[in-house]
Amino acid sequence: MENILTEYIMQIIAAIVAGIAAWLGLVFKKLYQKHINTQTKKDVVHTVVHAVEQIYKDLHGEEKLNKALEAASEMLKAQSITVTDLELKMLIESAVGEFNGVFAGDTETAPVVIAGMTTE
Repeated sequence: MENILTEYIMQIIAAIVAGIAAWLGLVFKKLYQKHINTQTKKDVVHTVVHAVEQIYKDLHGEEKLNKALEAASEMLKAQSITVTDLELKMLIESAVGEFNGVFAGDTETAPVVIAGMTTE
């Protein structure tokens, strides 16, 4: 009788441990996916900002922003990454600030950073 109880208890403990391990795996996967998506968003926006600056030299301000919003939104949608309009605008403004050297404090000699690579 005692052996049967011990066997059932061990099976219950094994099932609980397996359930916890599966749950932890899902949590870590979700965190990892969020990190990867965030990095992908930043990389796409940096690429878009540089492309818009090169392609649409005759556009300014709101027109350039709209082109960047369109391109970044389309590229992220193609990768099945969802992004809000506000988040996309903030990422674009941040990339433009880096592009213009605002965050470095020197607008003439600040390097442009693209996906971890620095150009000077």
